[in-house]
Amino acid sequence: MKRLAVLISLSGEGGVERMVLNLVEAFAARPDLVIDLVLIREESPHLGDIPANVNVVRLGVRHSALAIPRLAAYLRRVRPDALLAAKDRAGRAALLARRLAGVPTRVVIRIGTTLSEALKGKGALQRWLRYVPIRRLYGWADGIVAISQGVADDVAAIAALPRDRIHVVRNPVLTPRLALLAAQPVGHPWLEDGAIPVIMGVGRLTRQKDFPTLIRAFARLRRERPARLVILGEGRDRQALLDLAAREGVAADVALPGFQPNPYPWLAKARVFVLASIWEGFGNVLAEAMALGTPVVATDCRSGPRELLDDGRYGPLVPAGDSEAMARAIGEVLDRPLPRDLLVAAVREYDVELSARRYLDVLGL
Repeated sequence: MKRLAVLISLSGEGGVERMVLNLVEAFAARPDLVIDLVLIREESPHLGDIPANVNVVRLGVRHSALAIPRLAAYLRRVRPDALLAAKDRAGRAALLARRLAGVPTRVVIRIGTTLSEALKGKGALQRWLRYVPIRRLYGWADGIVAISQGVADDVAAIAALPRDRIHVVRNPVLTPRLALLAAQPVGHPWLEDGAIPVIMGVGRLTRQKDFPTLIRAFARLRRERPARLVILGEGRDRQALLDLAAREGVAADVALPGFQPNPYPWLAKARVFVLASIWEGFGNVLAEAMALGTPVVATDCRSGPRELLDDGRYGPLVPAGDSEAMARAIGEVLDRPLPRDLLVAAVREYDVELSARRYLDVLGL
């Protein structure tokens, strides 16, 4: 039996947490593996979905840097064959902990965002403080996994590593539970009725997701035809988004129901899903919407949407921040939606079993 540790800081209900726990579930189904889920933070509603045969190891700290000595003690005591670290800070902590523990555990880091985009607008010192540890430590890793070609290019440039050191493995979006979850009732009259088309956005209510542009695009669309907009998620921009909807004159047709532990019935019943982000590593919910047969519109942001939509073949790509182009694209998709079967076929390589096998190849298991 081989032992695999998965290190993650669970800090909410975002796509990273959902994708990594999808992987953990797939790993746990293999009879030849023992799985330890090693937690730095443990603040996530997804924790309740962990399979019973996964060993949960709580490090009892909230920050990756503070986790290093405790993680080193775990590595010395348990000596797992491999460790998969989700996110940059957890990955750097894992590399330092392995060095401190003096064990042969293989360490692979999963990177899910274009860090250079996330740090745009930050000061030179702040960027330097983030980039220097990456350049010094990533060469110690036994493997680096990026979730898209764009993220892989970004990591290679920041870490000053050859591009062939970075493995691209697609996110485990398609799971056996997806269809079952999508079949559950929504409980919102706009989606149960279906007479007026509902446009859907999903994500944290923060600058990255750029829901102000989506609201402005919806306001333009609403002048031309009946429609409603639903945005699922929580975040610090909630009140600002509600105020913007009021100023645009569409408050009665915009709903922000908050975080939904099961967003899939909402996605399945929406007429169009819109990814309005300024940047993404991939855009998990875009693939989830397509897997459910829901037509999509996305910004042409770095780095996942263009790859996923095959240069616009499976849905329009619009410039980030361009509400006029977004409104026009949503209208076109409402008028001429792509067939459900075509959208589902486009995301077949995002199957959880295929993704898990590729991760295990990189991990040497």
